Amino acid sequence: MQDLARATRIDPGSKVDLADHEPDAKLGLGDEETTRAQTAKRCERMAELATMLMAEHRRAVLVVLQGMDAAGKDGTVKHCMGTLNPMSVRVAGFKAPTSTELAHDFLWRIHQVLPQRGEIGIFNRSHYEDVLVVRVEELVPKAVWKYRYEAINNFEAQLANEGTIVVKCFLHISEAAQAERFRERIADPAKNWKFSADDLAKRAKWGEYMNAYRAMLERTSTKAAPWHVVPGDHKWVRDAVVTEIVTQTLESLDLKWPELAPELRSLTIT
Repeated sequence: MQDLARATRIDPGSKVDLADHEPDAKLGLGDEETTRAQTAKRCERMAELATMLMAEHRRAVLVVLQGMDAAGKDGTVKHCMGTLNPMSVRVAGFKAPTSTELAHDFLWRIHQVLPQRGEIGIFNRSHYEDVLVVRVEELVPKAVWKYRYEAINNFEAQLANEGTIVVKCFLHISEAAQAERFRERIADPAKNWKFSADDLAKRAKWGEYMNAYRAMLERTSTKAAPWHVVPGDHKWVRDAVVTEIVTQTLESLDLKWPELAPELRSLTIT
C-alpha cells in the first residue's frame, strides 16, 4: 500500500488541478472490509499516541477539515477520532459568524478554540471559510479577502513555531456523491436536520466553489502546514486516509512517556 499521506499531499508552490484528484479514487487500498480493519488498528495506534501527547503536554495538533456540504466532515470526526480519549480532544465547528465575531478580525474566533498543549484540536470547517464562502458568496469585497491567504499562512506558521502541528484535509467529493448524500438526508428522518435550502444554493455554484478551493490549496499549502486532498466519495477510503495522515503526524513527533521524578519514585506508599 502506498504512503497515503504522501500520495494526497499538495507540495508547497505547486499548481493544483482538481481534475487530477479523483474523488472516487481508492489509492491502492484493498477491499473495503480489509481496509476498515486496518483503519481500526491505526485508530488504536492514534489513540495511544494522543494519550502520550497529552501526557507530554508540550505540543498540540490541529486537524482542519474542509469540504463541500455532505463531504463527510462529521463522519470523519466520528469514525477517525472516535477512539480518542475525550480529555485529549477539542472539537470546534464554524458556522456563520455572530455579531460579536464580526466585530473582530476574521481570525479572532479561531484563536478562542485552538487546542491547548497536549490536545488534538479538530476544526469542522475553519478559518478557510473566509476565503471560500466569503469569496464565492461575495460577503466582503475582493480587496478584503485576497489578503487573507497571506494572513492565514502567517497565522499557521506562528502556530507551528509555538509547537502546534497543523494537519489540513480537504475532503474532495464529486457532484454525484453529494447529490446521493443529499437524497439520503431528505429520505432519512434522522438526517433531515442536516439538509437545508442553502445547501442547494451552494451546490448551484459548484464550479465557483471548486475554483475557490483550488486557490486555497495553491496559496496556503505550505511547508509548515501542507494540504492533503482526500478522496471523499468512498467513506471507507476517506477514513483510512485521514486516520493515516493524523497517525503519521503523531508518530513523527517521537513522543515519549514522561519519566517520574526521582523524589516521587522513591516514595513509600503505605
